Amino acid sequence: MDRLNFFLDSDNAAEAIGRDLGRIFDIRILPVDLLQDTSPGSCQVFDINLHDGSLLVEIRKWLTRKPKGSKVIVAVDKASRADKVQAFALGATDIIHRPITSKALLKLIIGDIDTISGDYSRWPFNSLASVSSAFSALEDVFSSAFFGEPLDLDKVHAAGEQLVDSIEKNGLGAWIGCVRHHHSLTYQHSLIVTGVAVAFGQHLGFSSKDREKLAFAGMLHDIGKARIPLSILEKPGALDAEEMEIMRKHPEFGYEALASTPGIPIDMLDMVVHHHEYLDGSGYPHGIGADEISDLVRIMTISDIFGALIERRPQRPPMSGEAAYQVLVNLGPKLDQELVKAFHFAASVVVVNPSLGSVKGAYVRPHGNGPN
Repeated sequence: MDRLNFFLDSDNAAEAIGRDLGRIFDIRILPVDLLQDTSPGSCQVFDINLHDGSLLVEIRKWLTRKPKGSKVIVAVDKASRADKVQAFALGATDIIHRPITSKALLKLIIGDIDTISGDYSRWPFNSLASVSSAFSALEDVFSSAFFGEPLDLDKVHAAGEQLVDSIEKNGLGAWIGCVRHHHSLTYQHSLIVTGVAVAFGQHLGFSSKDREKLAFAGMLHDIGKARIPLSILEKPGALDAEEMEIMRKHPEFGYEALASTPGIPIDMLDMVVHHHEYLDGSGYPHGIGADEISDLVRIMTISDIFGALIERRPQRPPMSGEAAYQVLVNLGPKLDQELVKAFHFAASVVVVNPSLGSVKGAYVRPHGNGPN
């Protein structure tokens, strides 16, 4: 977990914030007198007297030791212009109004999760009502992880049932054609991967119940991204090395978000934390090998890679289904190549329109012995 230092100069009530955010951060609530005994972390919050000149000088000097890119959040009285001036003079990257609430603080640290959901009622989903249901369930999944609130498993299961029915009736291409319109890369990816996994399960002859399990897994697989700062998660370009290191924490963040949720099967936790592992041990976060990677994880890893390659991304055009499939083949021993061979059905589902630079879903029923 990232460390959050919360400095107070009084007996302000911070227990609730410590309890709420302690699930996400290594939070330390400290009197400002202990400033010099503490090292700066990835985020520091100050709720202090902003008119104590000697204290402000001490804090400014202490902040010169903070890590690159770390946040400094300072509490101010909403009506006080002087407080705001002092906060930014101190070195604040953000200000927060008193009294501080957990949700307001979390939005400043990570970003406003609501901005990536948008108003899905306005999107062209009339032909596939199940897409709207899936986006609503996914919004709940990310919100629960973001705020540390209970996950509505029944809603996710219900959306999964509709998704399975939609893929069976309308095909994977129709699903992708709708989902790709979402403005959020994060939501788009999650539901493209979910649809791909469900279609793969249908092609493999899985029962409806097992396909619903794949739908459930798909909607949960990236839940840890709710704890990645939105500036990284929704960045309209390639991530640098430091940002990529943070992004690679999302499987572990996902495990932490779900581990204490009643009713979550162990195989789902395994899938969430290990869907970026490779059979040759070169994946992350644990570098496990083939004997430790379950069939569910293998299916989700293939679906995840394929989904990422066919998505529209600001930094690169989407791949056609055939080109994306060839990437899976070229990964060789990293993936279960028997499953990769079976996955070839998906290659003809997605094509690229070069003039638009976007993905177009082709109507292909995801079953049979190969692409139709």
